[in-house]
Amino acid sequence: MKTFIRAKDLGNFQEALQEAFEVKKNRFGYQHLGKNKTLLIVFFNSSLRTRLSTQKAGMNLGMNTIVLDINQGAWKLETERGVVMDGDKTEHILEAIPVMGNYCDLIGVRSFAQFENKAYDYQETILQQFIQYSGRPVFSMESATAHPLQAFADLITIEEYRKKPHPKVVMSWAPHPKALPQAVPNSFADFMNEADVEFVITHPKGYELAPEFVRNAHIEYDQMKAFEGADFVYAKNWAAYQDPNYGKIICTDRSWTVSSRQMAVTNNAYFMHCLPVRRNMIVTDEVIESPQSLVIPEAANREISAEVVIKRMLESL
Repeated sequence: MKTFIRAKDLGNFQEALQEAFEVKKNRFGYQHLGKNKTLLIVFFNSSLRTRLSTQKAGMNLGMNTIVLDINQGAWKLETERGVVMDGDKTEHILEAIPVMGNYCDLIGVRSFAQFENKAYDYQETILQQFIQYSGRPVFSMESATAHPLQAFADLITIEEYRKKPHPKVVMSWAPHPKALPQAVPNSFADFMNEADVEFVITHPKGYELAPEFVRNAHIEYDQMKAFEGADFVYAKNWAAYQDPNYGKIICTDRSWTVSSRQMAVTNNAYFMHCLPVRRNMIVTDEVIESPQSLVIPEAANREISAEVVIKRMLESL
């Protein structure tokens, strides 16, 4: 594995899940792979779970781990070609990236959508520059359009808690005070479309996601109807994708907040969310604190998804 950006990069899901469960049973069993190897994880944006879980995964595999915060303690980076660098950005990313590559064996990158230019975001400009110029295997720790480590952890969690062969999984938009990227819902849709589940996406009209991620998912604009008989409910906010509202909030309807009202029509569904979560905006206290809430096991599986990906990259060196 040289890159990890999309579900297809994982290959056969059953093989990947089997590997994940083997890793979970023996997290320190593959340290020979990472001996004398260095993992560099680069953050253009804030992180808690991704930072901790990815660093822990590298350590589990015996790697040296370097964490670089671009906006805290590093030179400000220019990311556009052809600009006159007479502002506050001291170094160009096209010099910085190959320098980073000299100091490590693998690179993880976290860089969110900027919501200034849809084409720039959906071309994954920053992530693709790392892939092209670092000379190292590169994996996404959340990019402008995708968060595959989260979606892989979600897949592992659903596999662990499913009670039947073909569960109904519903991803629901929920309100939020800020415009959030589509990365998490994009990747969740990307993975669920390849998984052995019945997959439904529910959101207000105007919040349709990119077709390349939605694919064969059933779209239901009536949230209560979508929740009927669900086995897993995945709540997430995202800003509008469609032009001319790209990156904007176009609905603030609090009735979409996941509460006991919606959960009552499910098949005693498990509740999932990637975290961090705005309580009583995305989900009510009673739902997230219920025995059916999987947000903590789901977060714990971030270590496992990262370790499998890094393990596979080390095996490809």
